[in-house]
Amino acid sequence: MKTTHLKTIEQRLLWLSHWMIHHVNHIRPKVDGIKIGGHQASSASMVSIMTALYFSALRPEDRVAVKPHASPVFHAIQYLMGNQTRENMENFRGYGGVQSYPSRTKDVDDVDFSTGSVGLGVAITSFASLVQDYIAAKDWAGDQPLGRMVALVGDAELDEGNVYEALQEGWKNDLRNTWWVIDYNRQSLDGIVREGLFERVEKIFDAFGWDVVRVKYGALQRAAFEEPGGDKLRSWIDACPNQEYAALTFMGGAVWRKRLMDDLGDQGDVSALIDRRSDAELAALMENLGGNCVETMAETFASITHDRPTCFLAYTIKGWGTPIAGHKDNHGGLMNKAQFADWQAHMGVPEGAEWEPFAAVDHPEDLQAFLNDVPFFARGTRRFTDAKLNVPEISLDTAKSTSTQAAFGKILDDLSKGDSALAERIVTTSPDVTGTTSLGAWVNRRKLFARAAQADAFIEHRIPSTAKWEFTPDGQHIELGIAEMNLMLLLGAAGLSHSLFGKRLIPIGTVYDPFVCRGLDALNYACYQDARFILVGTPSGVTLAPEGGAHQSVGTPLIGMSQDGLAAFEPAFADEIAVIMQWAFEYVQRDGDGQPDERTWLRDETGGSVYLRLTTNPIEQPGKRVDEDFRQGAIDGAYWLRKPGPNCDVVIAYQGAVAPEAIRAAGMIGEARRDVGVLAITSADRLNAGWTAAQRARSRGNKAATSHIENLMSGLPRHCKVITVIDGHPATLSWIGAVGGHQTIPLGVEHFGQTGTIGDLYRHHGLDAAAIVEKVQGLTEGKPAPGYGLAAE
Repeated sequence: MKTTHLKTIEQRLLWLSHWMIHHVNHIRPKVDGIKIGGHQASSASMVSIMTALYFSALRPEDRVAVKPHASPVFHAIQYLMGNQTRENMENFRGYGGVQSYPSRTKDVDDVDFSTGSVGLGVAITSFASLVQDYIAAKDWAGDQPLGRMVALVGDAELDEGNVYEALQEGWKNDLRNTWWVIDYNRQSLDGIVREGLFERVEKIFDAFGWDVVRVKYGALQRAAFEEPGGDKLRSWIDACPNQEYAALTFMGGAVWRKRLMDDLGDQGDVSALIDRRSDAELAALMENLGGNCVETMAETFASITHDRPTCFLAYTIKGWGTPIAGHKDNHGGLMNKAQFADWQAHMGVPEGAEWEPFAAVDHPEDLQAFLNDVPFFARGTRRFTDAKLNVPEISLDTAKSTSTQAAFGKILDDLSKGDSALAERIVTTSPDVTGTTSLGAWVNRRKLFARAAQADAFIEHRIPSTAKWEFTPDGQHIELGIAEMNLMLLLGAAGLSHSLFGKRLIPIGTVYDPFVCRGLDALNYACYQDARFILVGTPSGVTLAPEGGAHQSVGTPLIGMSQDGLAAFEPAFADEIAVIMQWAFEYVQRDGDGQPDERTWLRDETGGSVYLRLTTNPIEQPGKRVDEDFRQGAIDGAYWLRKPGPNCDVVIAYQGAVAPEAIRAAGMIGEARRDVGVLAITSADRLNAGWTAAQRARSRGNKAATSHIENLMSGLPRHCKVITVIDGHPATLSWIGAVGGHQTIPLGVEHFGQTGTIGDLYRHHGLDAAAIVEKVQGLTEGKPAPGYGLAAE
């Protein structure tokens, strides 16, 4: 009886997913006059797998990353279960409707992991499993069942390098409770998958300790193989090239018969096996691969009772069950109106009943009773939350020269010595640069995480070392290999722990700042899911000096500005980073409704993740500062370090490590110019976001809407010139003059750096005090500073 219900559900999902796509492309009025798409063939190849998974194998604690192009099947599942609306289904790929690819933040149904950038949805499941193990090992976790982290994988996704980076990291961390189900339809966007891929896939997974389950034949095929001559049919199927199998599938039963008789005829038993079947029955047999047989998939999933990572290689037909099955152009192809009308008749769905969940179901009451008892859906929505953690006061001794990276490390060291609830939930991680990004003191006290304890041989043998690398289930640092994609994926998984597992973590990841770019796709992916974490890029810029251009970041400040869901900061002083980190620990826990704060016009109540761009250059500190303008300004994005007077000629606005050069230049210019101002910018990102938001509010009638940067610039006379300076691309700050209509001279780094001292490179890129003065005197009117005339003089 269960198999009968699963088959009925499979056909319902096949219909609903394809009808949704057909409706939006051929029935809903077109606005833009372009194809909307929806991947009917890719959905069809997954429908049996997803039916068996969701309606037989899964439990409420399991989590699934759906193959991006199987989004219509996922939403059809939710629609069948009453978790998705007809209105949204009709509005597929429209504004506010069902999303093109499953989205945690845009779809209303129960998406576990957003997918869309291929390969990332696959890999994040392994990191989610690692996070689940991390939580389960802690005494604050409580008793909760461990779920399986499941990825539905398109075979072409295995071309993505990040998949193999994740496999290696999983092996290092004793991965378990992870299933990857590969939709092996052997077709990609532009063609047919190369022959023998499955052999390479199996060897790779086996090398990293995974169990590989090949699901090649469906129940009809296995039964036929038991008939006389069945062994010859099986051998023919095994030897048939992917492209031939696809083409024969598209052409149908009569062509199947001719080809099989040409190759296998006049052999007695096998000829009789073929002759006993009509053309339609023969086509059904040949297309009954394991991944397109819901009975086989359900049995296969049920057979796995261990927690070892498992890869299911499920053979499928792309476009299975539809008129476009097997055609090499079917990836983006759609059934036309005539094809769909014939297929609708074949599916037995009456006109006018297309959206009915139980259309063409003989016994709807029995099916509903079955659906009511499906384990995966039994507990309702599976989005959790956790209580917010109190953030202790964070302060630093700023009497000595120090760097922002060292200040960051000292803050974590201080937290590691305490017993706050916040410190207990911090989990740090880094791609093989733990020590050089100032996490060493934290790790020495809080240890590294592993499910099984591992002693540090250097400690056992009493060999002196600053690093005490002791692995324990209590550890709070997850050490990664050098792949930055893995760092961002782990931050994404850990940053969703409150929602996925009901236990809040505060993830902090450190990486060399130029290599933020190497993990950028996964960083964007993590933010798109609204994961919450703190990313620390350090050391940064040409301030890294002797490391040379390969390690000197230039464009990362612009990444920080442009990345949605990520508040980017680049403080210069230790007290700034103390204020910002205290705010960040609270900010990553917020979940408000997104209404802007009318003081800054930032949507701070929604919360988000935080990116800190830090350096290793120790600079003289400004002394203890406790005034509210400084504290709030550091959070809002800027404050006046040297407030300009009413007749100000020049303002120097800097961000980050170039602070000493900007301050020195202001002093030099101030010998000849009056009222020189120095604007300390901690976040061009937040300043720019508040400014654009306030402008939107004013355009909609709120004339009082004023952003933080507008308030700061409002007292400057129109003739005042603004010099912006950053150890990064000058476009980061070049927009500031537009706030109040002031001429702006942006300084920064536009080309790859080279080795040298900090002084050498600041001079080379025009970031030192002398270069700032030269720009002021050469590009603005006014009396030159004594002793600092133009170079030409």
